[in-house]
Amino acid sequence: MRSLLAAALLALCGSASAEIAQNIPAAVVADPPMDKAYPADLQVAAISSHGSIMHGVLYIASGLGPHPALLFMHGFPGDEQSLDLAQSARRAGWNVLTFHYRGSWGSEGTFSFSHAVEDADSAIAFLRDSANAKKYRIDTRRIVVAGHSMGGLMAAHSCMRDKSIIGAILISAWNVGGEVAAVKTDADRSQEIASFADSMESLVGCTPEGLFSEAMAHRSEWNFTAYAEALASRPLLVVTSDDGNAPDSDALVAAIRKVGGTAVTEIHFPTDHPYSDHRIALQAAVVRWLETLEPENP
Repeated sequence: MRSLLAAALLALCGSASAEIAQNIPAAVVADPPMDKAYPADLQVAAISSHGSIMHGVLYIASGLGPHPALLFMHGFPGDEQSLDLAQSARRAGWNVLTFHYRGSWGSEGTFSFSHAVEDADSAIAFLRDSANAKKYRIDTRRIVVAGHSMGGLMAAHSCMRDKSIIGAILISAWNVGGEVAAVKTDADRSQEIASFADSMESLVGCTPEGLFSEAMAHRSEWNFTAYAEALASRPLLVVTSDDGNAPDSDALVAAIRKVGGTAVTEIHFPTDHPYSDHRIALQAAVVRWLETLEPENP
C-alpha cells in the first residue's frame, strides 16, 4: 500500500521529491479503514486549569483501543496550530489533544509563561483522568508530549519533570530562558520586548514588558539546554528549521548525547519557522518517529 502511495506522489511531484515521497507513511496521505463500532471522532475538551476553563480539541483514533495519546502544544501566540500533525497522528492510531493556554484564543483566564507551564500539566492531567480515559479510549501509560516554538519548551519542561511521559517532540523549540539570559544591554532589552509585542494577538491579561520580566525571573528554569540529564532516558524527536532556534536545540541534543542519551533523533528542514513549505515532510517525520515507540505490554 505504502509503495503505491509513494509511486502516485512521485508522479505528481516529480523526481525532485523522490526521496521524500518514498518515506511518507500511509497515515500522512491515506485514511485508515473505518471501524463502524468505534469510529474516529472529534470531541471538544473543556480542560480545567487553576480555576479557568481552557478550550481543547481531542482527536480520537478509530478502533476500540485504548490508544496512546499525543498532547500537542502550540506556540506564542499560536498562529500555526499544526492541526495537520494532529490529523496524521490520529490516522496512525494516536489520540491527540490540542488546547489553548489560559488567556489565549478565547480560553478563560490570563496568559503568562508561568500559566502556560501549569496549563501543560493540566492538559496531561485531563488525559490521565480515569473517566476521560474510559470515555475517550486513552492508554494513560503511553502519553507523549509535543510542541512547536514555545510549545516545544512546554513539552521539554513537562517531560523533564514528569517521568511517566514516554517521550517528547520538540519542533523549532523556543528556548525562552536562554534567549532572555543573553540580553545584556538596554538596546537588547528593547528589541526583546518589541519581539514580544509583535506576538500579542489573541493574548489577554499580559503586556510585553511583563512577559519579559517574567522570563528574566525564570531564565534558568526555562532554559531547556539544562534538561539534558532528565530527558536522556526517553525517546526524543528534535526538529529544527532555518528560523534561528536551531542552535539551542542542537545544544540540547549535544548535551543529551554527552550524558549518554542514545534515544534522541534530530532532523533539520531548510524552511521557515511555521514549516510553510515542509508540512508534508514534517508530518512524515512525526509519524515515522511515533511508529518507533514500542507498544506498552497489556
